[in-house]
Amino acid sequence: MTDPVSILNDPFKNKGTAFTETERTTLGLNGLLPAKVQTIQEQVDQTYAQYQTKVNNLEKRHFLMEIFNTNHVLFYKLFSQHIVEFMPIVYDPTIADTIENYSELFVETQGAAYLDINHPENIAASLKNAANGRDIKLVVVTDAEGILGIGDWGVQGVDISVGKLMVYTAASGLDPASVLPIVIDGGTNNQQLLDDPLYLGNKFNRIRGQQYYDFIDKFVDQIETVFPNLYLHWEDFGRSNAANILNKYQDKIATFNDDIQGTGIVVLAGILGALKISGEKLTDQTYMSFGAGTAGMGIVKQLHEEMVQEGLSDQEAKKHFFLVDKQGLLFDDDPDLTPEQKPFAAKRADFKNAAELTNLQAAVTAVKPTILVGTSTHPNAFTEAIVKEIASYTKRPIIFPISNPTKLAEAKAEDLLKWTDGKALVGNGVPVNDIQYNGDTYQIGQVNNALIYPGLGFGAIAAKSKLLTPEMISAAAHSLGGIVDTNKVGAAVLPPVAKLAEFSKTVALAVAKKAVEQGLNREPIDDVEKAVDDLKWEPEY
Repeated sequence: MTDPVSILNDPFKNKGTAFTETERTTLGLNGLLPAKVQTIQEQVDQTYAQYQTKVNNLEKRHFLMEIFNTNHVLFYKLFSQHIVEFMPIVYDPTIADTIENYSELFVETQGAAYLDINHPENIAASLKNAANGRDIKLVVVTDAEGILGIGDWGVQGVDISVGKLMVYTAASGLDPASVLPIVIDGGTNNQQLLDDPLYLGNKFNRIRGQQYYDFIDKFVDQIETVFPNLYLHWEDFGRSNAANILNKYQDKIATFNDDIQGTGIVVLAGILGALKISGEKLTDQTYMSFGAGTAGMGIVKQLHEEMVQEGLSDQEAKKHFFLVDKQGLLFDDDPDLTPEQKPFAAKRADFKNAAELTNLQAAVTAVKPTILVGTSTHPNAFTEAIVKEIASYTKRPIIFPISNPTKLAEAKAEDLLKWTDGKALVGNGVPVNDIQYNGDTYQIGQVNNALIYPGLGFGAIAAKSKLLTPEMISAAAHSLGGIVDTNKVGAAVLPPVAKLAEFSKTVALAVAKKAVEQGLNREPIDDVEKAVDDLKWEPEY
């Protein structure tokens, strides 16, 4: 018989005061709980009332983590009823505060696996120890070198993996017992951590080069052996490593990098939604990226792949893209271009005034983009003059200032509508309340990766897919971009986060169908919809 105390201490099994009298007798829990048997809703209401007493977001997150660490079913039931309110608490932006204070406030491992770059021989054992006999289907792994907005936080970045997996379950319904957060501790270049006596990670500068990539190789080999039906999600790796890792493994295993692909897919979905409203074709658009780092180039790559799937050749599609960074329009003879930037840099010979194109205004005037997306973290860069310039030659300019937090956004959605007389199709990086303009209500779609990655991963896992292909990604983007009301003035280009669970299933089904259509399923699947439904976690209460 299972030790009753261990049941109450196991967040995957514990139901707290919701254990029935029969269960209490069967499991040996009599005398270990108060007499009243609560319903799940009574627990949720009681817990939410306690949550509301917390005075700031950091306290609220710590409280929710206490619930998560003791009772997963209660946590996710509570999360599902307050998803819009909890998303910024459980994940971005509040999670940044917990990462920065992780070592100082450390209490729980939260079921994570901590992999030490000095001990590759321990990888398999560490994975098995952390899984503790569970059938792991999804892993989110980080080395926390490039956490959005705050940079390198070493082993403390494990909270990113934990938070990401919370969103997976809340949005898609994936069983939390089938997921595993992982951090690779390869050192840190954050001097604050290296000088901190409380820091819990390796106190040396980040390991680079062959030793690092050998460790990643062994990690991928071992994790595929230990968890053979795995979907591997990479999160917040540094700019110098993220693309290298994804490029090496994406044709070998079912793997995904949210920073490179996730932002790209949700921007693609938003643009497809915008084009559904405008009635135009993607292959007729000219795209300008303001910001050519990991996120910016991930978006460009995703849109390029979609144009190729829609019939353009590789070279024809590349002609539709222009990159602007701090030095202005990027040209192909710039020796400092990254491997991701080189294929999309403009030809200097195509511009008579190339030497003058050193800022966004000049680049817009020369290129005449119909789509402008900002990942620059350069606040207010999309000026009234730039926006009116774009609106002068395209009826429905697509403008996505997606840098976050709000203080770093390239423009305010309200200004974009005002400067274009309500014609701009806007996607924002942070939530925006409905905007009243000329008597109409405009809803602004949030370009939030959570709109796409939970359903994408769930669909690939349900299909037991060997790979995550461009076709599966395209299916995900189209399924999400199709959820727009083209008959409504001011309709959002993306569905609201409030309906995350609903459309995550739509995305999952589209992805799973495409995987089976491509013959990527490891096992025969006769009914794709049933496979998706069967994977959904149904906790017993």
